[in-house]
Amino acid sequence: MRDWNEPIRALFPQMVKWRREFHMHPELSYQEARTSARVAEILKQAGLEVRTGVGGRGVIGILHGNGDSSRTVALRGDMDALPIQDEKTCEYRSNVPGVMHACGHDAHTAALLGVAVLLSQHRKEVPGRIVFLFQHAEEVLPGGAERMIEDGALEGVDAVYGVHLWTPFPVGVVALNDHALMAGADTFHIEVIGKGGHGGLPHETVDAIVIASHLVVNLQTVVSRQIDPLKSGVITIGHIQGGQACNVIAERCVLTGTIRTLDPTLREFISARISEVTEQTCRMYGATYRVDFEWGTPPLVNHAVEAHRMAEVARRIVGNAKVWEVPPVMAGEDFGYYLQQRPGAFCFVGAGNPERGIRYPHHHPLFDIDEEAMKVSAALLIQTAMSYLRGDPVK
Repeated sequence: MRDWNEPIRALFPQMVKWRREFHMHPELSYQEARTSARVAEILKQAGLEVRTGVGGRGVIGILHGNGDSSRTVALRGDMDALPIQDEKTCEYRSNVPGVMHACGHDAHTAALLGVAVLLSQHRKEVPGRIVFLFQHAEEVLPGGAERMIEDGALEGVDAVYGVHLWTPFPVGVVALNDHALMAGADTFHIEVIGKGGHGGLPHETVDAIVIASHLVVNLQTVVSRQIDPLKSGVITIGHIQGGQACNVIAERCVLTGTIRTLDPTLREFISARISEVTEQTCRMYGATYRVDFEWGTPPLVNHAVEAHRMAEVARRIVGNAKVWEVPPVMAGEDFGYYLQQRPGAFCFVGAGNPERGIRYPHHHPLFDIDEEAMKVSAALLIQTAMSYLRGDPVK
């Protein structure tokens, strides 16, 4: 097997240039016009077959190998930025007011471009076909993964892999598991409709704020008393709006919250219980209600065999001690849609380095990554793809 370390080291300065270019010119979800055009340009220069406008702003690069394998593998990187003001002091600080790459997607894109360019240069050694998925709109709902799948991104694909640079872990670490790695994330809106009136005459009203307050407490028992403690579920109500004045009893009160789960059946159970508890609470106090759900990303559940493949590859790259088996993270990621359709795996690649001041969490205005992490990411994607295409046995 080829040693990919030297080709990756040779291309690394270019990967850094790409990453900093994207960091300086961030684009919000569904607005990635410049980024997608630049990605397509680089892929075409590398000699790949290119599709643009996939599901909106998505770009696909297709590399045809030597034909020794009939398998096709997909590798995914996301491209969108966030509505956050970049407060870093560095030469590659965002040039766009109020928009920055605060989640590492610039580096995901740059590393995947590096993988595409390197494998194109060595295509005679690639036994099958590789599809490079440059995805738009990971940060919003509805997201780009669904749109790209609907537009045929996985047609002919047998397996799919992805990585996420992760500053909570030090650079050089690869972290994953062989089951649920990230949570499903859904949003719900509840409107409690009572009867408004004078603050001094509560008996003539149906107080929507009081009922909403009971509802907040009642919903917490869904998780604490109705779900197996060994399973993970979260109901968080993060926003309440009701009333206009201190001496007026509100007719309406709106609650907005999020559901986080690792199990699709638990996701269904929690949403059903939210509707039932809302109905029962409002009926008890004489109010009516409306419940609406915005279905977000499903739980990201790794396929065991492919997660083990990725872990075996990672051990060869960074060593046993730096491959961590980790519990699920309750953040969401729409890569789960790909894993609903095809076997595959997703992992975190450590990108934090407190000694260099790279210690801020994702979605923070001072967020940055240790760019050395792109070497690990590129090596992991290349060698995992090649392992799958060769049909290497997995322990």
